[in-house]
Amino acid sequence: MAMGGSHGVTGPFIVALGIRVALVFYGLYQDRSMQVKYTDVDYQVFTDAARFVTQGASPYRRATYRYTPLLAWMLMPNIYFMEIYGKLVFIICDVLAAHLMHKILCLQGLDSRSACWYCSLWLFNPLPMAVSSRGNAEAVLAVLVLSTLFYLKRRQIVKAALFYGLSVHLKIYPVTYAFPIILSLQTGQQATENDTPTIRNKQHLKKGISLLNPMFIVRLLNKDVLLFITIAGLEFLILGALFYCRYGWEFLDHTYLYHLTRRDIRHNFSPYFYMLYLTAESEWSSILGLVAFLPQFLLLVITSFAYYKDLTFCCFLHTAIFVTFNKVCTSQYFLWYLCLLPMVLPHLTFSWRRGIILLALWFTGQGLWLTPAYYLEFEGQNTYLLIWLAGLLFLAINCFILLVLISNYKKRNLQSKTNTE
Repeated sequence: MAMGGSHGVTGPFIVALGIRVALVFYGLYQDRSMQVKYTDVDYQVFTDAARFVTQGASPYRRATYRYTPLLAWMLMPNIYFMEIYGKLVFIICDVLAAHLMHKILCLQGLDSRSACWYCSLWLFNPLPMAVSSRGNAEAVLAVLVLSTLFYLKRRQIVKAALFYGLSVHLKIYPVTYAFPIILSLQTGQQATENDTPTIRNKQHLKKGISLLNPMFIVRLLNKDVLLFITIAGLEFLILGALFYCRYGWEFLDHTYLYHLTRRDIRHNFSPYFYMLYLTAESEWSSILGLVAFLPQFLLLVITSFAYYKDLTFCCFLHTAIFVTFNKVCTSQYFLWYLCLLPMVLPHLTFSWRRGIILLALWFTGQGLWLTPAYYLEFEGQNTYLLIWLAGLLFLAINCFILLVLISNYKKRNLQSKTNTE
């Protein structure tokens, strides 16, 4: 199958890949000639960890390496071959993610050319371009998540489970998709592409009341659910066991436990950062960090019951909620839900003009946060309070945008819409 699904739409994918390759080589020039480096500091961490692996040592000898050893193993060619190898892998994954978006959109009923247009919102988006070409691995995770959704839509449970298990191993947040996936795999209740979940949300939400009912739990455990859980769970446990045998407790600590107990007191978009900063030395600090998961948990459970029949939209909402209400939130986290947005956009009923206004509002919120953050980071001024207030405003903006998207989302027959155009 050609990139993009049709020979006539390969052009944007080739151009997007070419731009990313150019950015990688431009980064080499900027790193050599300018004080401000183009390469992400995380890429240096990845490369140093890979170097330790080639020496037979633990990748966790590199301070701040908080990832699975699998990533360091993947990037060993950085040491043996060339240092930009990992960047090339990441930009290829970035374009491959758009290819998967295209395939999912075609499954939803769009023709190839229209699907390519929506994919262009990712292909030519400066944020994923910059993140992947600077050496951040988020594109790898995007490929795994999109592959999971693609194979679930095609009802290929084994393949979906393999990609899902690997995605959770690589980064813990996709575990939040488990519940809506299980709900969507109920026999006789899998949504078709033409379902309209907006009309039925109240009915689905009422089912959440019976969550503790034994019959409800038994009804969930059908063949597809058990197959998915077994394969994804075994893959996750086998990978975990292998790396635990090789690297011991530090693997579990740095890869998973660190992120559960993490209390980042450096400035970031999270509404919790200032509270965690002020209570860093308090005996209640760890408890407050765990309590911060409660709003996330409640919202994710409600969203699962309300939208599980439209799994792509449900996962989009899950990711946006997780990022927005997380204890730590940086710009690269936005890619976690932006990679799902092109599959959501065709089902939104508001005009493009209103969409542009929402986008401008989102960027305005970031700009208002970045201004005091700049004075703190580069001018040394104490702007923590202003950063926190800007973070609260950004939280409100994100919540408002999510409410607008939910109220204007309607699953519809995209094929008939395309034909009328």
